[in-house]
Amino acid sequence: MLLYSHDSQGLGHVRRNLALAHHIAAGVGAGGLRGLVVSGLAPSPLFTLPNGFDWLVLPGVEKRDGVYVPRRLPGTLSETVALRSLILGAALAGFAPDLVVVDRHPLGIRRELEAPLRALRRSHPGARVVLGLRDVLDDPAVAAREWEGLGGADTLVPLVDQVWVYGDPRVHDATSSGEIPPALASRALFTGYLAAGRADVDPYPGRLSRPYVLTTAGGGSDGGPLVEAAASARVPAGHEHIVVAGPQLAEDRFARAQALAGPSTTVVRSCPGLAHRIREAAAVVAMGGYNTVCEILATSTPALIVPREKPRLEQAIRARALSRASAVDTARQEAATPDLLSRWLAGAVSTRTDRSHVELGGLAAAARAAARLLTCTPEGELT
Repeated sequence: MLLYSHDSQGLGHVRRNLALAHHIAAGVGAGGLRGLVVSGLAPSPLFTLPNGFDWLVLPGVEKRDGVYVPRRLPGTLSETVALRSLILGAALAGFAPDLVVVDRHPLGIRRELEAPLRALRRSHPGARVVLGLRDVLDDPAVAAREWEGLGGADTLVPLVDQVWVYGDPRVHDATSSGEIPPALASRALFTGYLAAGRADVDPYPGRLSRPYVLTTAGGGSDGGPLVEAAASARVPAGHEHIVVAGPQLAEDRFARAQALAGPSTTVVRSCPGLAHRIREAAAVVAMGGYNTVCEILATSTPALIVPREKPRLEQAIRARALSRASAVDTARQEAATPDLLSRWLAGAVSTRTDRSHVELGGLAAAARAAARLLTCTPEGELT
C-alpha cells in the first residue's frame, strides 16, 4: 500500500497516515504488507514505521501568508509541484500499490496527484484508492468552493473507490452538513475517531515522578499565543507544567515562552511519547488539531481545547461539537488568557472525563476496511 499526504503545514497529515499504516500492517499480519509513506516532511525521530514500510519524501512546500511556496528549493511553486508529480508518478508506476490512501486533499497540491492516479488506474486496474477525511473539513460553504475548485466531486468519482471519514457522525456528520458532496458521500464509511490504539505505536517514555499538567500546541506553527499564555499560567499546587511548543514554532516566540515560564513550568519543543504523557497528565490544554484531539479522546484526562479559527474553522467546529458531546471543554483563543488557563487547570486536576459514549475505534475499523480492499472484497461491502 501507499499512503500520501501533501504536508504543507503542521504534522497532522503524516501523523494520521503513520497511525493508519501501523494498524493496517498489524491487521494484515507480520511480513504480509509492503508500504510507502509519502510525505512532504523529512522523517522525524518521533516517527516510526511498521516493518516492511519505508519513506518517500517529496520536495517540501509550505504556506506563507496563505499561499503555497517551495519550502527550501529555489524557483517557482510550479517547478516544485511538477517535480513532486514526477516523483509520485514514478512511485505509483514502480511500486504498483494495491491500495492507495490519500489524506484530505484528493488530488494533492495543484493537482499533483491527478495524473499519477489516472496512470495507476490504467496500469493497475485492480488498485483501490481511498480518500481519508477528518471528521470536520471546514465551514460547508468553504468546503463547497474547494470541491468546485477541483472540478466538482463528480470528476473525482472515477478516481476514488471509498471515502473514510475519521469521525463519529453522532458528534459531527460531514455528509449531512454538506462538507462532503453527495457524489462522494455515497461512498463514505465513518470509521470513528482514530483514537483507541494511538499509544500502541508511540514508544512509552516512562512515568514521570511528579504529577503534571500538559499544554500542547501541535506542530506549533500557529501556536504562539497559546504557548505563551500557558507558560505564564499558575501551576496547580503539587504539579509541574509541561508546555510542548511544537517544532514549527518561531524561534523568537519559543524563547519568549521560556522566559515567561515559572519555576514549575518547562517549555520544550517536542515530547517523545506524547500520547502516553496525555494519558498520564492530570489535565491537558491543547489546540484543536485532529491528532491531538484523538490522543485526548483515547483517555479520561480532562481537556480544554483552544482551537485556531484561521485560516480554517475546522478546529473550532470540532471543539464545539465535542463540547456539546461532553467530551471536552473549549475556549476561544482570545479568551485563553493566563488567568483563564490557571483557573481551568486548578479545577480540572481533581476530575476525570468519561468519553466512552464517543466512537473511538477508527484505527481498527480502517484496518478492517483496508483488509477487505486488499483482498478484493466486492466494492460496496463496507461493513
